Amino acid sequence: MRADRLVATLLLMQSRGRVTAAELAAELEVSVATARRDLEALSAAGIPVYPQPGRHGGWSLVGGARTDLSGLSSAEAQALFLLVGPAAAVSGEAKAALRKLLRALPAPFRTAAEAAAAATLIDPSRWGSSETAAPAFVGLSQDAVVRQRRVRLTYKGVVREADPWGLVDKDGIWYLIAGTDRGRRTFRLDRISAMTVTEESFDRPADFALDTAWEQVVGEVEEKRARTWAILLIEERFVWVLRDHFGRHCEVEEVLADGRARVRVGAPTARDIARTLRGRFGGLRVDLCVESGWRSF
Repeated sequence: MRADRLVATLLLMQSRGRVTAAELAAELEVSVATARRDLEALSAAGIPVYPQPGRHGGWSLVGGARTDLSGLSSAEAQALFLLVGPAAAVSGEAKAALRKLLRALPAPFRTAAEAAAAATLIDPSRWGSSETAAPAFVGLSQDAVVRQRRVRLTYKGVVREADPWGLVDKDGIWYLIAGTDRGRRTFRLDRISAMTVTEESFDRPADFALDTAWEQVVGEVEEKRARTWAILLIEERFVWVLRDHFGRHCEVEEVLADGRARVRVGAPTARDIARTLRGRFGGLRVDLCVESGWRSF
């Protein structure tokens, strides 16, 4: 994308001070004519970039400035490379981008940034299982989000049109947050059986923020997962089992003198809570209080 090239051009210029169109073309793997057009576009946009004619000329920042246009400190550069480094192991594009960004960093930052990029390896498969592949339409959805192109998808057997606003990867399960004629909707990508990216563009809402939208989705889902609450009296040493199953819907209210803990847990129904207690605590006494009163299991 052109925006990526313009940013890369600025980073290269801050690193080298001066570049020729031919050098830029070789670095970004584009034609010399394209590189020259990008340089002219930066200049026309008001960026302090100007050409210097002559045998040893090229394009420079005004006054020969060598400011770090990325604005990254050494610690920020390390944090960035720690984050994107693992992605380079599975994506050729990410690896190429990482190399270019590394060369564009100020020299004192490069060694630490390179070490940070190689510090972490992510293995997505669990022990005893093969690697889990991402849903088929992740790449297509990402392209539609970035280019702001409407998609036509088949979801649970129903054909719909949607404006893809953002993607979320939650523990290996991918979700697409999109605008539809019925408002904002969330689609699980592994439940999409077909998808076509159209050439019809859309405007993402000006007040849309992916993190905020996802917080709302999580809140709605968690509310449905904990419609029923109960108070349990259980030996304190077994509280971790409740936390392991109920997660955020497990709250220790009090530890009693007799060694038992008063714990509040939530689930969709009282039956779900009772089923969990029977399955996890068979043979142990657990006192349960729901709306109808205390019961023992």
